[in-house]
Amino acid sequence: MSANTPGHYRLNKKHKLSIAGVAALSAAALTFSLASGTDASAETEPQALTNTKPVAWAYNADSAQAKALHAGLTEQQNAVSLQAKQTAAAKAKAEAAAKAKAAAKAKAAAKAKADAVAKAKADAKKRAAAKTAASRAAARKPVFANNLDGWIREALFIMDKHNIPGTYEGIHRNIMRESSGNPRAINNWDINAINGVPSKGLLQVIKPTFDAYHIAGTSWDQYDPVANIVAACNYAADRYGSMDNVNSAY
Repeated sequence: MSANTPGHYRLNKKHKLSIAGVAALSAAALTFSLASGTDASAETEPQALTNTKPVAWAYNADSAQAKALHAGLTEQQNAVSLQAKQTAAAKAKAEAAAKAKAAAKAKAAAKAKADAVAKAKADAKKRAAAKTAASRAAARKPVFANNLDGWIREALFIMDKHNIPGTYEGIHRNIMRESSGNPRAINNWDINAINGVPSKGLLQVIKPTFDAYHIAGTSWDQYDPVANIVAACNYAADRYGSMDNVNSAY
């Protein structure tokens, strides 16, 4: 359509509905006036009112009413738009906060899981290392024969760990002199026997000496051949420097 006539404003749908309402009310009022006459038979055609002028329904955009209406509509639109923006911003902020919280929770859970896995791996590694060390230690310990030769060699193996001096020859020589290699030998006639503490075992050690020089890890049985040798050699080292230096009763 062509542009509006200068001084007039193109009506929108709302304005047209308002004007239509006013026209309807005017028509209803006119009908009521005609129907309220006292003589129904005297009805005549409606006559134009004296000194009346046609109503001009043109909308003047420059009028104060139009400006006020436009300003009101604009204000309402701005308020609705602002409220929508604020609602959208609040919703976006809440969603962002929820996402951040979920991300933080997921990160914490992932870290806890990673820490648990790392700890489990570290514990497994420690157990494996301990098991390997124990296996190596067991493998390093030789198997000794259950005879005089094996007893002396096992005693020397233990003495080496505890820095107790002595040689195979020195130990063997003193064993042969003291007990002839009998681990159950006992002296029941010397002064120790008279005092109630007879000498026993391969190297004829009395009980107080055996207890005082006993080496941890060996048997507490005075007749045990390895424990007897180690305790006797420990005593000889303390008193004579080494069992190798003993050549008679000690």
